[in-house]
Amino acid sequence: MLTATSTHTSLHVVPGRSAPACGPAKFEVRCSGCNLRELCLPKGLDEADLHRLESVVYTRRRIKRGEALFDAGDEFQSVYSIRSGFFKTTTIDDDGREQVTGFYMPGELLGMDGIGSGAYHANALALEDSEVCVLPFSLVESLGREIPALQRHLFSVLSREIVRDHGVMMLLGSMRAEERLATFLLNLSKRFERRGYSPTEFHLRMTREEIGGYLGLKLETVSRLFSRFQSEGLIDVEQKHVRIRNVEGLEALLSAKN
Repeated sequence: MLTATSTHTSLHVVPGRSAPACGPAKFEVRCSGCNLRELCLPKGLDEADLHRLESVVYTRRRIKRGEALFDAGDEFQSVYSIRSGFFKTTTIDDDGREQVTGFYMPGELLGMDGIGSGAYHANALALEDSEVCVLPFSLVESLGREIPALQRHLFSVLSREIVRDHGVMMLLGSMRAEERLATFLLNLSKRFERRGYSPTEFHLRMTREEIGGYLGLKLETVSRLFSRFQSEGLIDVEQKHVRIRNVEGLEALLSAKN
């Protein structure tokens, strides 16, 4: 069960509104003032609908680096909008090996995989100190019936997750190693650009081993490819800091023939 803690010093309880008996304490959260509003909220909401949507966010929860937001098998209760920080999702295969299934950044939703079965299918771990907005799904679902734009937005997110899963299958099944890493870097570039950051210079929150786990590559292969990309003038790498020098060159790798 999620609970509000004293670490939420920047938020305050809404006067005159009691917390639900079996949920986190209600805090005053202003989605309208959030700089990620355009990323995680439906477009075109009027002020009345936006105010109603703000009532869904029950708390902001802070997660320390290395801590789990939820584990596979936990009862599904909420979806989470990432306000700051970075997460990875993982599953454990039959041999006990960890498989990285995704990386998530501010403005993206976590936990949607639990809607169908009532339990989360993956572990969600913070790659750095992070903060999420907690959205109890029962309230999201109820409000979605009243605000069609919200329901369409949820369907859009689910669709994006399906496309993401298909993309991973393509990475693991049909792409060469260099294509996988190039695709990964270009995808990060577009996602950072959408959030107003530089598309060509960014800090990797994940380790090379975690990148390899996501791309289905060994650590040695990932390290070798980073070195190769740098020697070919495609990128500059200094520890976890990456600067893309030649976007067209990376894109050309994806169209190269075997």
